[in-house]
Amino acid sequence: MSPDASEAELKKSYRKKALSLHPDKGGDPELFKEVTSAYEVLSDSSKREMYDRFGAEGLSEGGMGGGMDPQDLFSQLFGGGGGFFGGGGRPKGPRKGKDLIHRVKVTLEDLYKGKITKLALQKHVLCSSCEGRGGKEGSVKTCDTCKGQGVKVVLRQLGPMVQQMQQPCPDCDGTGERIAPQDRCKACNGKKVTQERKVLEVRIDKGMQDGQQITFKEEADQAPNTIPGDVIIIVDEQPHPRFKRKVNDLFVDVKVDLLTALAGGKVSIEHLDDHALSVEIPAGDIIKPGDMKVLRGQGMPSYRHHEPGDLYVNLSVEFPESLSEEQMGLLEKALPPRKRPANLPNNVDVEDVIMDNIDDREAHRARTGPSNTMDMEDDEAGGGPQVQCAQG
Repeated sequence: MSPDASEAELKKSYRKKALSLHPDKGGDPELFKEVTSAYEVLSDSSKREMYDRFGAEGLSEGGMGGGMDPQDLFSQLFGGGGGFFGGGGRPKGPRKGKDLIHRVKVTLEDLYKGKITKLALQKHVLCSSCEGRGGKEGSVKTCDTCKGQGVKVVLRQLGPMVQQMQQPCPDCDGTGERIAPQDRCKACNGKKVTQERKVLEVRIDKGMQDGQQITFKEEADQAPNTIPGDVIIIVDEQPHPRFKRKVNDLFVDVKVDLLTALAGGKVSIEHLDDHALSVEIPAGDIIKPGDMKVLRGQGMPSYRHHEPGDLYVNLSVEFPESLSEEQMGLLEKALPPRKRPANLPNNVDVEDVIMDNIDDREAHRARTGPSNTMDMEDDEAGGGPQVQCAQG
């Protein structure tokens, strides 16, 4: 974005970025906070001027602690009732708490068959002894220092300028309330919440995709005057040793012996559940290395409707390690005759050579090329260390 972008351009860019990063959409909470903080600076003329003059250091010295909460700013920009550009103040009513995000590792078998797993959480709940007040009824008083706002406004001199900033109230720790020590609830010690173990039953449905979310509404931490956030489970599909998945289709490599490849036969494929597929290769249907076939309707079930995708089979041919003279003679009779070498002009000098076997390292380098200039120089020099003698 241009440094002299208008307010409208800035707002449009922020809305797009914030939507993609918002925790409710599965985005990164920390990146969401960073983008919101940057927008708050750029959309405030005084903060933007300070940033232009002094950089990020000037902002930290001048105080960014009183900035708007990212969730509040997001709500105001996306239907929270006016605010930042449309007039009005802080949204009314209880605010939404933070979401709790967990990644659950699942196998391809789990996603093929479906699975129910349990997730144990330690969460904050409103204290049942004091009903979330933190003390005896009538003992909770508004903080005199911050007048219940939870923040204290201070002024800081920054060169020729005076910067106004907000800090959490030191007398009430930012709560806006005070409870005398003798009146605090014995169960929660005035914190208004206690810890509770919660077990969630997570249903991994057939056909779910990697990264798909399962949401438990308002099952995150509780707090006074706050709507609990959601517990969001993210499906984390683990790599499979045999199958690869693309949406609802599966891909598998299958080795076929040479006789079956030439004369037909059967191969079996063990599937992701307790059954296997017996695949008939008709006689006369010669399999070549790298051939790909498809088994319709043998892929992954689709999510919700459970309609199956396809299974693509990549075929490779296994050749015998050696043959006896008798076997070679039989092959001579069974297979088409060898192709004769190409006729070369009489003036061409023909040299008889023998092919050598190569190891895995040489094979890799032959396919990918030298990894750097040194490898190429080593190859040209014979691979050994080179010594240059001093001239006497």
